[in-house]
Amino acid sequence: MKSAVVLLSGGMDSAVCAAIAKNEGFNLFVLHVNYGQRTKIKEYSCAKELSLFYNALDFKVINLDFLKEIGGSGLTDNSIELPKTETEGIPPSYVPFRNSILLSLATAWAEVVGAEAIYYGANSIDFSGYPDCRPLFFEAFQKLIDAGTKDETKIKLKTPLAYMSKSDIVKKGVDLNVPFERTWSCYTENDKACGLCDSCRLRLKGFQEAGEKDPIKYS
Repeated sequence: MKSAVVLLSGGMDSAVCAAIAKNEGFNLFVLHVNYGQRTKIKEYSCAKELSLFYNALDFKVINLDFLKEIGGSGLTDNSIELPKTETEGIPPSYVPFRNSILLSLATAWAEVVGAEAIYYGANSIDFSGYPDCRPLFFEAFQKLIDAGTKDETKIKLKTPLAYMSKSDIVKKGVDLNVPFERTWSCYTENDKACGLCDSCRLRLKGFQEAGEKDPIKYS
């Protein structure tokens, strides 16, 4: 069977992305990254459970502590306040150029294991406005993959959620029986989700508009 590397954070988007890859006939190599984020314990737990749920061929965890050392993001630096209401512009939760680093790792692993695709659950509709989540970025990265791998390597970067609303993502997940109770979106808490951070608000909005109940617990 064909195989794909799936970047799996443990969040709802990455879980739906993994389900889509599985549904499209790929065996999964799951890549989870710890970069010192506040919710790394919960995210790892969810990613591990999802990896088992989708019978991944391998589950690889890579530590990128240097992203915490570089700083510049409220996800890795507790001194940077994360807003509890909607803000304009790029929010402080943005981790500078993170997606290029994650996708570089995924590309390297995909070339090693002979995977035909990389699945990444980025979204550019209901999202926080991160510049490295825009379609233009992923189009450019596909060219980088093509230029920077062996001539015989053919890896397709797939972002199936790119133009889906959060409610559409929830509906797709329900259709594919995604275990949303095993996913985590909160930026700050590892026990009960705060319900106020940017990621929680987008998640709750998606479930509400889809007419579905979010199975995780909120403060």
